[in-house]
Amino acid sequence: MTQPARVAVDWPLILGTLLRHTLLISLALVMLLPFVWMLLTSFKPADEIFTNQLRWLPENWALVDNYTKALTESSLLGYMGTGAMVVVAIFVIQVVVSVPAAYALAKLDFPGRKSFFASVLLCLMVPTQAVAIPWYLELHYLGLLDSFWSLVLPFSLSVFGIFLLRQFFVGIPDELIDAARMDGMSEWRIVWCVVFPNAIPAVVSFGIFSVVAHWNDYFWPLIVLNSQEFYTPTLGVVDFRNAESGTDYGALMAAATLVVVPLMAAFLLAQRRFIEGISMSGMK
Repeated sequence: MTQPARVAVDWPLILGTLLRHTLLISLALVMLLPFVWMLLTSFKPADEIFTNQLRWLPENWALVDNYTKALTESSLLGYMGTGAMVVVAIFVIQVVVSVPAAYALAKLDFPGRKSFFASVLLCLMVPTQAVAIPWYLELHYLGLLDSFWSLVLPFSLSVFGIFLLRQFFVGIPDELIDAARMDGMSEWRIVWCVVFPNAIPAVVSFGIFSVVAHWNDYFWPLIVLNSQEFYTPTLGVVDFRNAESGTDYGALMAAATLVVVPLMAAFLLAQRRFIEGISMSGMK
């Protein structure tokens, strides 16, 4: 009677996989901890927020009071509506500018192409704060300060968008573009009717980066805005900070939670496309 063959167990592989997943889960928990604390703080009354004992869940729930204050004591929904219009306008203009520029750098042969691409890479290293004063002066001379366009125009050109889309366009077969040219299509039609539909994952990935960056932007709106009618969500959250009467942290955290939720929902809905675009998979 023959005995069944023993299956070799690769213990180093199993332990390595277990260690890797443990490390990733631990890092994920560390990243999520501030958001969990923000959410739980929005459930607490003021006397439990400043207690000297660490409690995750409140003894007396103030969820309704805090979220009611967040929605009624500040024009938070109006600020979120303004923020939505700003990020959509910025993203649409960035796509209109970045797609043709990225296509030219990836698929067209013209003098100075490498130099232009090198300048794009160099611009990636320039922070927004370094050019804030020139932007501010230009908007002042144009009379556009404290307006909707003061939030949109400085970000109309995105060098990160050009770089990301260019890397994706490189993976599109040249045969596809050559076939479109043989059919008599102009370069402009090739960009928007052939290349752009195949680059949707990269556009979605760029859209996530763009929307998150400008939805959460606090520095630039604080500089150029004076009128509350143009306030963005980040400025709206600050309404609950008061040096005289004290900051209402429960309502502030409730407002912050409401501001973060749309970003989380957008990312979860676009998660698959986002990963495809970042991986630079190109055409399948």
